[in-house]
Order: sequence, then structure tokens, then C-alpha cells
Amino acid sequence: MLKYTVKKYCSEGSKINQIIIAILMVLPVFSYGTAVGWMSPMGPRLMSPESPAADPVHPDVISWMASVVYLVGTPAVFLFGYIVDNYGRKKALMLTSLSMVVCWGLKLYSTATWALITARAIIGLGVSGAYVVTPLYIKEISEDSIRGVLGSLVVLSQNLGNLVVYVLGEYLSYDATLWICLAIPLVHLLVFTTMPETPSYLLKRGKVEEARDTLAWLRCRDTSEAAVDSELQLLLLELEQSKSGNIASALKSLVTDRSTFRAFRITLTITLAREMCGCLTVLHFASLIFSEASQGGWVLTANQQAAVLGVVQLIGSCTASSLVERTGRKPLLGTTCLISGVALCVLGSWFYVQSLGDGAGASWLPVAALCLCIYCDAAGLQPVPFVIMTEMFSFQFRGTVTSIVISFACALVSVQLRVFQPLATAVGLYLIFWLFAGICLISTVYIALVVPETRMRSIDEIYAEIGGKKCKESKDCEADVTRL
Repeated sequence: MLKYTVKKYCSEGSKINQIIIAILMVLPVFSYGTAVGWMSPMGPRLMSPESPAADPVHPDVISWMASVVYLVGTPAVFLFGYIVDNYGRKKALMLTSLSMVVCWGLKLYSTATWALITARAIIGLGVSGAYVVTPLYIKEISEDSIRGVLGSLVVLSQNLGNLVVYVLGEYLSYDATLWICLAIPLVHLLVFTTMPETPSYLLKRGKVEEARDTLAWLRCRDTSEAAVDSELQLLLLELEQSKSGNIASALKSLVTDRSTFRAFRITLTITLAREMCGCLTVLHFASLIFSEASQGGWVLTANQQAAVLGVVQLIGSCTASSLVERTGRKPLLGTTCLISGVALCVLGSWFYVQSLGDGAGASWLPVAALCLCIYCDAAGLQPVPFVIMTEMFSFQFRGTVTSIVISFACALVSVQLRVFQPLATAVGLYLIFWLFAGICLISTVYIALVVPETRMRSIDEIYAEIGGKKCKESKDCEADVTRL
């Protein structure tokens, strides 16, 4: 496939092949986005008297369906880390789509409780594959000049998946929605078989000439060009450097090195803030929340209001990349966390007034508050912690830290989604939103006092700040922070 003359299909040095493969690559993430959003329109439908199941599904089953995804995703992160390293990026990504095919197919096959929960559990493989494999694949196939743009497609595609399934769930039947969701990973499986493995992985397997051909195809250049050979040599150098360490030594240094451990602790804390702000819970149970809020004559249905959230989330993810470069990481993260906290306070107060029986009043308020919260999440709270994480750790630690952080996030979300609906029934939505608000406001203070600004700064400078040192011209400081 890669032996043809690329100039016949694209101009020399064009980035079109990288863009095409990146778009195909994020289809599993899009499919995962539809799986996340599917719970919002279909959860209430499954519990209703008109349920597609034989009997209305119990709310506890819905809670398990929401949480089991991330319960499985917690260990699956490490499974995909093993598959990526030993069997390749391409096979791992296709396994991700295969798991999504099984998920949608099982839901079409049966609406029994075992089938619904098992299908949702299989999505745990999808979330792990999507967020372990896709960023790595994009990093290894793209040039520096477009890596940031292509990387932003990951979050964008998930948010687009959320929006699409909100719309489908409002206007199509239960089965029709499932068939469309099934078609997406099937298309990916069929088309992605023609795509190449990454040059870095091919070099790791000793396939130098195949790596050269792949690199030339991705860059729309001839294999004999000096630019291709130069980039290939850089990849070989990076491969040699990566062989100097292993996971065990990385874990040991992560814990024993003071500056690295502080960076790791900060990363886990802002991950906690990101996952406990309540936004993912809102996306899973959007229709349920809006059903509670739609008693004041609001003209949109609960599902249509959830679709509005999807649009807002998509807009937020589109603006995230430009905001993070203009404002810096720390100001954007702190500001979005603060605004989310205030919006959730307002939302909790609105539901509290409702619980007192004082009438619906201002039915636009919960919609506006949730839209503001979701926008802040997409524009800052979701993407910025990942950016900070990659900028605070060297190549030696990045893979290990990413696996631990994603696993930690999955565990948090699993517990959160499992208890949300029972808690909402037992204590009311207002207490839950106030809890989310409190976490956001406390996290804002932590971000202001502890989290460093990482934009346009080296790891040495970042570690000097979090270590409580001033890195001026001191050789002692320089030696301390460059031990990595």
C-alpha cells in the first residue's frame, strides 16, 4: 500500500494523509462518546411504562449500567497499555472498535438486565482503548506543527458523539438509534485495516524499511528524501533513549524523587477536581435532571434540553485549544473550576427551592447553569489537566503516569455514577449539586496556591517552583531539578 508514489495523490510535504488517518483514528472515541450520551435519552425510556424491555428497568439497574463502564475501565487501562506495547497501536485501536461493536450488538440482541449491564461493561474496554491508544497514535504519526490540532480531535470527537446520540435519542426509536451507533465502529473496523502501523512501533519491532515507507506516506514524500531519513534517525534516537528505563524503575523514581512525586500528587489532585465536578454525571443523567427541572413550562423537552448541553459542550471543546494557549494553563483551569462551582451552587439552590414546594419559577435557570458548567468543563476542566500532566513529566514517566491517572479517573467516575441516582432519590438533587460545587470551589483554592503554570516552561523550571525553590542562577537548584 505504501509503495506507491505519493505525489500522485498529494503535493509533496502535504499533511493530508496525517489528517485522514487522524480522523479515522478518532472514530472509536466518537463511538465511546455516543455510548456515554446514550444513557441520557435511553435511561428514562428504559424505566418508563413504554420501555423497549419486557418490563420497566429498575433505577438500580440504570445506575449499574452507568457505573460499570468505568469499573471495567479501571483495570482495562493497564491491559491496553500491554497490548499497545506488545501487539501494536493499530491492533489495539481495532480491538477498541470491536468492543464497541459487541456492546451495541448485545443491546440489539436483548434488553434483559444481564445483557444491558454486560454491554455497558464492555464499553469499559472502549474507554480504555480510546484514551490510551488514540493520543499515542496521534503523537506518533503527526508532525509537530499539527500535533496539537490533531490531538484536540480526541475530546472534540467524544463531545460530538454525545451530541449526535442526544439528537438520535429524541427523534428515533430505541432500535434505530442502536443500529446507527453500531454502524460507526463497523465502518472503522472495515476502513482502518488499510491504515499503517505507526513508524515508532515498526522501529521498535526492527522493521526499519517498513517504518521508512510509512513515514514517507504520512509526510507525502518519497522514501529517498533527506527529510524522511532525518526524521527516521530522530525516531531511532528516541527509541534508544526509551530502552534505558522500564516501568519498575519509573514507578520507583515516581515515588522516591521529591519533585517528581509532588508533580504526581498535583496531577492526581486536579484529576480528582476534574472528575468530581459532576459534569460527566450530568451528561449521563441529563434527561433525568431536566425532567425534574422541566415543570415550569419550559418549551423544550428533557431530551432537547440535553441536546442543548451537547451543543454547548461541542462549542467549549472547539474553543479549548485557543484559550489554553492565550490564557495559560493555570488561569484557565482555575477560572473554569471557579465558574463551575458558582454555577453548581446556583443549580443546587434552584432545586432546593423546588423541594420546598415554592413553585417552578425561572425554569430557564437550571438550563443556563448546566450549560455554563458544561461549557467550562469542555473549555478548561477536561482538557487542561491532561495538558499539564504531559508538560510536568518527562518521556520516562509520561506513559506510566498517564495509565495511573486514567485508571484513577475511571475508578472515581465508576463510584460517582453508581451512587448518583440512589443519592438523588434519597437526599435530593440539590445536596448532590452543592457537594459538586464545594469540590469545585475548594479545588479553585488549591489550583491558585499549589498548581504551577506550565505553559512555555521547562520541566526544570516547573519542578523548581513546586519544590519551593527559586531557580535563578543557582547551580545547586539546577542540579536538583534535573535529576530526571
